[in-house]
Amino acid sequence: MPRTPTIAWISIAPVKSMALLALDEAEIGPRGIPGDRRFLVLEASGKLCNGVRMGRLTAIRPEVAPDGSHLTLRFPDGSVAAGPVTAGEPLPTEFYGGVRKLHAVEGPFDAALSAWAGRPLRLAEVDRDGEALDRMPKGGAVTIVSAAGLAEVAFAGGLADPLDQRRFRLTLGVAGAAPWAEDDWIGRSLRVGDAVIRPAGDVGRCAVTTFDPETGEPDADTLRWLRTLRAERMTNERLPFGVFARVLTPGRVRLGDPVELLPA
Repeated sequence: MPRTPTIAWISIAPVKSMALLALDEAEIGPRGIPGDRRFLVLEASGKLCNGVRMGRLTAIRPEVAPDGSHLTLRFPDGSVAAGPVTAGEPLPTEFYGGVRKLHAVEGPFDAALSAWAGRPLRLAEVDRDGEALDRMPKGGAVTIVSAAGLAEVAFAGGLADPLDQRRFRLTLGVAGAAPWAEDDWIGRSLRVGDAVIRPAGDVGRCAVTTFDPETGEPDADTLRWLRTLRAERMTNERLPFGVFARVLTPGRVRLGDPVELLPA
């Protein structure tokens, strides 16, 4: 009897581009998992400072109180910035093809980030869930991938062990499905735990995947490896690994929950 695919990981980024937080379970809402990409970093110019601009952001480890009232940032040098989450001035910012509603976060965070980076940075918070998700303008509230693809990409690079899934920063990983199974999920309804999602498109990969998720330093030629495997896939995003999905039915998902492709 074929093995039923199951949820292998659940990950969110409390602060966009910083270290991921692994969860045992989460509530998937209409706009994704609450708290995912809730905070983000801005340049002095007001532009989004993401992993492409500064890969070392992934080495900062955020901790957020369950109710979102307190934030701690742990820096690689051992320094810590912590305090209550206090809303400051509105900071509407344009990215992902539109103006996103944000506000500044008061406290020690700007000074700590700026000192660590060696240039002025600001911490901001979104005004509503999902505002800083890359593919939310297309309805992409969560992302999902077959975990078997991690071994395929590693093999293409001559590595014996699967790649660390944190490189790809995807919400849900599925164990027990064939590599690239997600290609066939696009346009179909997928039950994940108590939620139902519908994959809608590929997630193209960028230079962030080349960075070590612990240090934020480039250490793997993942884009070249993906090119050998995925360059011929017809998609509107280059070098796809994983898919983004709309949420049809909100619900809870847990590690080990079955993943079921529903009838068309």
